[in-house]
Amino acid sequence: MPKRGCLGCSFPVLIGVIVIALALGIVGLLSGELGKKLIGDVGMPSWLSVSAPHVQLPAEGIVHIGGFTITNTLLASWLSIIVLVVFAWAVTRRTKLIPSRIQSLIEFALEWMLNLCRDVAGDKNGRKFFPIVTTIFLFVLMNAWLNLIPGFGSILIGVDGERVQLLRGANTDINTPLALAMISFIFVGYLGVSAHGLWGYSKQFIRFGRFGKGFGLLFRGKVRDGFVGTFYGAIDIFVGALEGLSQIVRVLSFTFRLFGNMTGGEILILMMMFLVPWILAIPFYGLELLVGLVQAIIFGGLTLIFAANAVAPHEDEEA
Repeated sequence: MPKRGCLGCSFPVLIGVIVIALALGIVGLLSGELGKKLIGDVGMPSWLSVSAPHVQLPAEGIVHIGGFTITNTLLASWLSIIVLVVFAWAVTRRTKLIPSRIQSLIEFALEWMLNLCRDVAGDKNGRKFFPIVTTIFLFVLMNAWLNLIPGFGSILIGVDGERVQLLRGANTDINTPLALAMISFIFVGYLGVSAHGLWGYSKQFIRFGRFGKGFGLLFRGKVRDGFVGTFYGAIDIFVGALEGLSQIVRVLSFTFRLFGNMTGGEILILMMMFLVPWILAIPFYGLELLVGLVQAIIFGGLTLIFAANAVAPHEDEEA
């Protein structure tokens, strides 16, 4: 058996990996913008260098169907859905009583999500919330990870005399995070109304009961109790207004958190590829894999927490 060296590899393999990494680093430095500024242009082939990144925040239209424009981010989101559907079909068509490694990994991930939903919302509500929370999580994650595939955004097509990307990460288009935030908002609101009724759910925003009772006490001559009631009633109205405002802030927070992190990560990778192609961008790819996972957990987890709060019994503070 070959002798083991460092990190479980034999010394020849380890030396080969180091030599390849150094070669890629030197080639990347010499062909990148950073190397050209430090050393000068040494005549490296043009195909080794990466052009300066062009940041395009609005999604670019690919096809116009009547008054509807299909953008490159919309195509990417459809691709994410197709990949998830095909993956689910491929995994579930050959499930076994004794699972394979892949099946065990998927079952572990789904069981972890289900247990998370149960821990936060209870067994009954956890099972009810599991499908929508897991769907949001997987969709955000797939959008983030597909964008990291080398060449994903390198396919260019001609549209109206310009060269535009055929595919672009859906999370980098503010419309996609906004749509997901609205879906989460509507889902939470629907659960709250279903659990407490329209008036019961709206009581956390509309809190005029104690204020009205205080005015009634003032008219009946109970000045002290009336002033106390109207004072605390005014506080209730203010708190209800803050609670209603927080619902709007949630949508904005969901939207800009996901959009900002994904867009910033893409710009960071493009800049690293421009400065030192290939080798310098590899650590940032790993970082973006983690960021995509974290953002998916945050989006799905906050939806779960808000849904659990919406169906939880609320104290009648106006009594």
